[in-house]
Amino acid sequence: MPLIEFADFSFKYLGAETLALRKINLRIEEGEYVVLTGPSGCGKTTLCRAINGLVPQFHRGYIAGNVIIDGKSTRDCSVAELATIAGLVFQQPENQLVTLNVEREIAFGPENLGVEPNEVRRRVEELIEMLDLEHLREKHPHEMSGGEQQRVAMAATLALKPKILVADEPTSNLDPQSAATILDLIAELNHRDMTVVLVEHRLDLVSKDASRVILMDKGSIVADGEPREILTMDLCQEIGVGIPKATQLYKRLKDRGIVLNKVPLTGAELATIVQEVKNG
Repeated sequence: MPLIEFADFSFKYLGAETLALRKINLRIEEGEYVVLTGPSGCGKTTLCRAINGLVPQFHRGYIAGNVIIDGKSTRDCSVAELATIAGLVFQQPENQLVTLNVEREIAFGPENLGVEPNEVRRRVEELIEMLDLEHLREKHPHEMSGGEQQRVAMAATLALKPKILVADEPTSNLDPQSAATILDLIAELNHRDMTVVLVEHRLDLVSKDASRVILMDKGSIVADGEPREILTMDLCQEIGVGIPKATQLYKRLKDRGIVLNKVPLTGAELATIVQEVKNG
C-alpha cells in the first residue's frame, strides 16, 4: 500500500464555480521526494491540503473519490489525527505561528497531542539544534525574518514527528540564500527517510534532489515522472513552468543536433558533462 494515494479525487471549494482538483489519481511511496509544480491556480495548494486533511475537514465543498494517507481515509479522520502522519508547512509561515516565542512554538503541537513533557523537551532541543534556532529561542516569531519564520514553522511541524513533510512553496518570499538553506534542509530530511511533497517553482534548486516531478494544470496532473524526463518536455513551456537554465541549454543544443549523454539539472552537472565530451 502506498503512503499517499489519491483515487479519482475531485474537489470544488464551497461557492466556487470550477473544480480545484479534477479526478486526481496519484500514488506516492514511502521515502520519495516529490516536487509539484505548475502555473498559479492549477491546484497545487489544494492537493497539499488534501494530504493533511484540511480538505475536506476544514475547507468544505463538493468532493468525489478518496484520499488515503498511511491507510487512513481523510474523509474519516480529523486534521489532528492526521497531523502525526502528514505535516504541512504553509506558504506564509506567519499564518501558522501562534505562540510568544520559538521554544513554545515548537512545543505547542506535541503538548496538545498529549506527548509526555520529557519527550516534548527532547524534541524541542533536537529541532532547535537541527534548524539552527538557538539564537532565536526566546524571540517572538513575528519579530523574525521570513527565512527565520520558515525554519520555525518547519520545526513546529517536525515536532509532531510526521511521516510526510508537505511544504507549500516554502521559498516563495525568501532571498536565494535563505531559499537554498530551507531546500537543503528538506533534502537532508528526505535522506533521513522522510517522505517529502514539495510545491516549488525554483526547479533549478530542487530538481537535483527530487525523485519525481509532477506537473499540474487546471486542476489535473498532466505529467508525472523522473525529473530529467519531465523537465525536457515541451509541455513545461506550454503551461508556463520555468525549467532549470542548464536544462534549457541542453534542449537548445539538442535542437542544433548536439546531444549530450545526460540531461543536466544544474550548472555544475552541465559543466561536468561538457568536460566529459571534450575529453572524449
